[in-house]
Amino acid sequence: MRPIPESIRQRLGDEKTQKRLQIQEKLKQRQVSQGLGLFAMERFFSVNACVGGIISLCGMKKRGLSNILDLRIEQHEVILPGLPASFEGFRIMQLADLHCDLDAGMITRIREVIVTIPHDAVMLTGDYHNKVSRPFDLSIEEMLRLIPHLHPLRFAVLGNHDFLEKVPPLENAGLPFLLNESAAIEREGSRIWICGIDDPHFFLTHDLAQARSGVPANEISILLSHSPETYREAATLGYDLQLSGHTHGGQICAPGGFPIYRNAPGCRREHLSGSWREGKMIGYTSRGTGSAGVPARFHCPPEITIHTLRSSPLNGRQMHADASAPFYLTKGNPRNDALPGSGSGG
Repeated sequence: MRPIPESIRQRLGDEKTQKRLQIQEKLKQRQVSQGLGLFAMERFFSVNACVGGIISLCGMKKRGLSNILDLRIEQHEVILPGLPASFEGFRIMQLADLHCDLDAGMITRIREVIVTIPHDAVMLTGDYHNKVSRPFDLSIEEMLRLIPHLHPLRFAVLGNHDFLEKVPPLENAGLPFLLNESAAIEREGSRIWICGIDDPHFFLTHDLAQARSGVPANEISILLSHSPETYREAATLGYDLQLSGHTHGGQICAPGGFPIYRNAPGCRREHLSGSWREGKMIGYTSRGTGSAGVPARFHCPPEITIHTLRSSPLNGRQMHADASAPFYLTKGNPRNDALPGSGSGG
């Protein structure tokens, strides 16, 4: 296992770092399980193998595998009344739940699709690995294949399938992580804030207040939270937009997209996929760009989401942020380093 650099411990904090590492070790030893309901038995036998066997017996294996590569592009217009004019039409691509070592074709397919979609930044909302009890070397290798094809203006958070040891090699490759931290994207004297928290579902090492502590009250804040479970606290703290994944929309659903299995305690059905609202905060839960556990999807296609920020409904106007203008990134709590960014993307 890779050692945790002191800089990572300082960013997440000693207490949360130790808590995470202890739980990670129990997961590796199969002393605990992340699953809910029937999936809590994963520490004793593979529920996913059983599900996969049933799919094969029903003659649906080939179709299920084909479905995980059937990426859909979802367009989501986000109305933020306080949005600076320089960010009108700013497009954020969201990639969620890549689980990129599940199937060899997934990252290749994702690479093929993202380069065809115009966007101004990309946000990754966690879960880059599939089976947590197995080494994550392959998932890191797959991520290293993907990162060069991502828009240079990019941020990521960890999910419940991710170990902290992944952060250094992926950051060294050019993918910045937010560990209960914030970063400002500045343009023409205005800025919006990207705030990211550690996993709020299983490791419970998140801190929404800390992530937002450096954000002025009158400036737009966008929360990257692996799971939608944080919706109440995020709305109370004044976040404007929450982007999440984790649920996969159910992944294997009944006709009509009705999820058979739910893995987000405390969430309403509306939080499992698509757009939702909590108070003044807008939220969106991706069905996932990748798939997990079983290489199959039914009635729940994977997605790449484009969130277009606007200060008011478009009403027939065609407006996008000027891709020729430069962007500047300013890392917030507790990091203060500045990175150059770009406003164009493809």
